[in-house]
Amino acid sequence: MTSPSPRSTEVSTDDLRYLLSVARTGRLVSAAALLGVDHTTVRRRIDRLEATLGVRLLDRGADGWELTAIGRDVASRAAGLEHIVEQVVGAASGGTEELRDTVRVAAPDGFGAVFVAAALARVRQEHPGITAELVTSTRPLSLRGSGYDLAVTIGSGTSTRLTAEPLAPYSLRLYASPDYLAAYPPIRSVTDLDSHTLVFYVDALLTVRELDLAPVLSGMRVGFGSTNVFAQLEATRRGAGIGLLHAFMGEPDPGLVPVLPREVDFRLQFSLSARRDSLAVESVSVVRDAIRREVREREGELIPR
Repeated sequence: MTSPSPRSTEVSTDDLRYLLSVARTGRLVSAAALLGVDHTTVRRRIDRLEATLGVRLLDRGADGWELTAIGRDVASRAAGLEHIVEQVVGAASGGTEELRDTVRVAAPDGFGAVFVAAALARVRQEHPGITAELVTSTRPLSLRGSGYDLAVTIGSGTSTRLTAEPLAPYSLRLYASPDYLAAYPPIRSVTDLDSHTLVFYVDALLTVRELDLAPVLSGMRVGFGSTNVFAQLEATRRGAGIGLLHAFMGEPDPGLVPVLPREVDFRLQFSLSARRDSLAVESVSVVRDAIRREVREREGELIPR
């Protein structure tokens, strides 16, 4: 026996807002903080919505709560509700229409700190009602896209459940400290790199295939590995080896010298992805445009001449 279809009047708009908050944060506690309620209230509202609709909307995943296929469809259709509610409240109060929302961006640590943070600071200046959150991590995206509104990743987006667009190409080049270079014979060609150690990612923990570049660098082995690009930068400054670093971090550093910049110049791609339901939220579009603008205005840093 099938359950009867719910009447539209039985579905609470407020309960849909709770679902959208869980979809965007991936956690009940984070959604509760976003909504200003207790996490048990969030759970109760989601349970009520599932009972009303007669379907399961959330599943527990490895990184928190994830939308089911039906949950994604419901969230996508309900995505414009938050902005409508804000407009209604603004009209009722007679105040000016100001965006009030929390937007979470996931990005690799280096790009996130240097570019996304600057874009989010600009958003805060222009839209003080938007709360910006930056989560840094270099790893593949969850296919269901829970826990963030926008995500910058390395390589091309492949999930059909997310929208993805090319954001910007960038360079990885070799750098070393002057003291390190003075302690070794001159490096005039790629073959001279054989006797040097590399500062780069931890091979065993490298989850982004585009960054598997160490084997290409002649006979170099990773002598100092870290999952954090700022640790790689500092280790290179301290003479731990020759660092394969983001050019936008290595080039402006006065404590580093480029090594064979014409011979060793890896070009990778940043992509900007979003959950489909997030794109209907005006505040998310504002942040998305700000990130693209930041990249456009500073593209010379990503691939220096």
